[in-house]
Order: sequence, then C-alpha cells, then structure tokens
Amino acid sequence: FAEIVLARPEDDYAHPAFGKLFIQTEFDSASAGILFSRRPRAANEPELWAFHVLGVEGRLGGAVEWETDRARFLGRGRSAANPVALDGRPLSGTTGAVLDPVAVIRDRVRLLPGAFVRLTFATGVAPDRQAALALARKYRDAGVAARALSMAFTHTRITLQQIGLTDDDAILYDRLASRVFGFDDSCLSPRDLARNPYGQANLWGFGISGDLPIVLVRITFLRGSR
Repeated sequence: FAEIVLARPEDDYAHPAFGKLFIQTEFDSASAGILFSRRPRAANEPELWAFHVLGVEGRLGGAVEWETDRARFLGRGRSAANPVALDGRPLSGTTGAVLDPVAVIRDRVRLLPGAFVRLTFATGVAPDRQAALALARKYRDAGVAARALSMAFTHTRITLQQIGLTDDDAILYDRLASRVFGFDDSCLSPRDLARNPYGQANLWGFGISGDLPIVLVRITFLRGSR
C-alpha cells in the first residue's frame, strides 16, 4: 500500500488533497500492474508516469487484484493500521480519476510444505506511458527483478571500494542520515521538544533559514584520552 503523489514534496506538503486530484490511474492487463499519470496544469509542465507491479517467481499465484482508491482500501472509519481490505474481501479494482490515489496489488500464493516463493514489488517513474508500460511488463518477471537486485549489489560494492568505505562505515552513515532527515526519531527527546516555544521564524534573526536539516555535534574529550 503506497500513496502516489507525482509532484514535488513541497507542493504535496502545501496542498496534498488538491494535488492528488490531477492523478489518473489505469490497470495494465499484460503486466497485471497499475499505471499512474499526472494531468499537466500548465503547458510547460513535464509529463510524468509511475508504475507499480508485482512479480511472483514461478507464477504459482492466483488472480491479481488491485486498488487505486484510498477510501475503498481503508474503509469507513478505518486507518492504515486496520484497513477493511485485509478483512478478506476482494479489492474493488477501481481505476480512473480517484480523489486519493494509492497503489495496491494483491496476489494469492499457495505454498506446499517446505516450499518457498520469491515475490518482488517494483515501483518506479517514467517520462511517458510507453516507457512505464515497458518497465511494468519487464519487472513483472521476478527473474528480471532478481538480476536487477544482484547488479545493484555489485554496483554498491564497487562504489564503496572506490571511495574507501567499509560495510561498517556505510551502515553507520545510513543510520546518521536517517536521523538527520527525520526517518529515525530514536534520538529525539519529546520533553525537550515540548519545552521549545519557538518556530522556524525565530531562527531568521541568527541568519539561519531552517529550510535544511541542522546537525548539532558535541564532542567531549575525557582526561587522558586523545
């Protein structure tokens, strides 16, 4: 379950409900995937398409179901924590101009005792409809997705070697980045945040815009250490 925006983050933050009104959805039977397009609001606005597809290795699953309407997926009075779609009822297969577009694909897989199956969700963007269709039909094949993941792993290893980083270094930097950009709030102090009565505008007097993440580092040297 993923929300589809197809716009700049600042535009989505400013008018989330309004921006989603321009998104059109459709189902591609050849790939069993969903396509999303954004109707341009101006002549100079570039065309943008997105796709969402599920690949099941061996194709042992059943009929693919899909949903692009958030309200139908969640249900009345429900949330993403307990959507009505997980109660066992089939997805509606809604497409077109929905008020709040989402990407949802369901496939039922039967596993024999001791067996396993590999499922791959692929989500991406493309400059036009034909490119989006080609990518969706390509990554419908779970084998293609597996090769792409293998190539990405190899590329990552080569990049780390070129810049002189170890695996431990990369993990450490990933953790730091997640805390800087707000995805990991384990280091936040709710008590200190509650004591702060000021907002972003109060930083302007110090020549700080506050538009970018701010990192405060305190280094303490213990006696006898270097």
